Amino acid sequence: MNNSDHIQRASVPDPALGLYLHVPFCSTSCDFCGFYQIQSDRKGILSYIDGVKRELELVDTGSRKLDTMFWGGGTPGLLPAKDMLTVGACITDTLGMPAEEWTVEMAPSSVKRDKLEALKEAGVTRISMGIQSLNERLLDALGRQHSLKQIHKAYELIREVGFKSVNVDLIFAIPTQSEQEWRQDVREAIGLQPDHLSTYCLTFEEDTALFIKLQQGKVSIDPDREARFYTAIWEEAELGGFRQYEISNYAKPGHECLHNTNTWRMQEWIGIGPSASSQWNGSRHTNTPDLKEWLDGLERGERGLVDRVELSDGLLLEDSLIFGLRMNEGVDLRQLHHRFGRDVESLPLLRKLVEEGKAVREGDRLALTPEGRMLADAVGEELLGELS
Repeated sequence: MNNSDHIQRASVPDPALGLYLHVPFCSTSCDFCGFYQIQSDRKGILSYIDGVKRELELVDTGSRKLDTMFWGGGTPGLLPAKDMLTVGACITDTLGMPAEEWTVEMAPSSVKRDKLEALKEAGVTRISMGIQSLNERLLDALGRQHSLKQIHKAYELIREVGFKSVNVDLIFAIPTQSEQEWRQDVREAIGLQPDHLSTYCLTFEEDTALFIKLQQGKVSIDPDREARFYTAIWEEAELGGFRQYEISNYAKPGHECLHNTNTWRMQEWIGIGPSASSQWNGSRHTNTPDLKEWLDGLERGERGLVDRVELSDGLLLEDSLIFGLRMNEGVDLRQLHHRFGRDVESLPLLRKLVEEGKAVREGDRLALTPEGRMLADAVGEELLGELS
């Protein structure tokens, strides 16, 4: 590293700081879900809230305050309204109110007016509702526990309470789902008039009901079919007035999810709760994915971190490129050079992507074309090979 690199890197401001809260409670397990979750009872919820308080006491951010906060799960909406206020106050009293955005995931069946009003009172700015599909047959195939009636009622309530941004999540490439059914799902979701749309290709996570069906040969993976579904959502979202800003995410102007964009840009975030992951204070780590073990560790004054990896400029550069290229804006190569002290502009793979029409270069910025974004996972694997 030359001296000019050192000066430029030293002048880079503190990264954005986010907080991810994992609420592990679910009323039932969906067939596709691989996240840590348990059924809720009052004793478990109270012990969880106590654990959140204890873990926050072990987090020292100095004078830094939160930029964004995201509550996921599990089903955060299973917490009673008063508990939502308690947990929210624990965090904001310790780390301050998020300066830019506060998102909470909600399942349609958990949406109740008192809970929404509590979240609005606490300062939540974005509700993300996982509807997954607007087709009853496909909802049943996913093992979801909500109905179309619940989806529409929940969405109306969310709008009535009045949050700055509302997001809906959809899943595609569900077994037996046709391309026409997928397009209809997207059109009906857009018809709700959300501010943001997230669409995820169905993945087969280990230890889920769908993964077992895959092993048994009852369902299969078809990459060509998945590619057609990707193309369909890109077309339908654009027709519906949404701008794609990341492979799986679309937004109306000003409604992009800042917590996620900061994550993809390899900023910093603190994970609170069992199985929550962090990238903070020089390492990447995950809390133990077990409520009792997490609580036992906190009793000893320990956060119970597992899968701890020390962060290096090399690792952060790799991930900044891989996740940055998933965003439509791409990456600023000179900025990455200044931040991590390595010149990536001359990487053979990046030149090859441009030559093959899979990426475009405008000044210092490199972005994948639609053809390149379709191959983003493969591009990421090749980048790992070149950078290692």
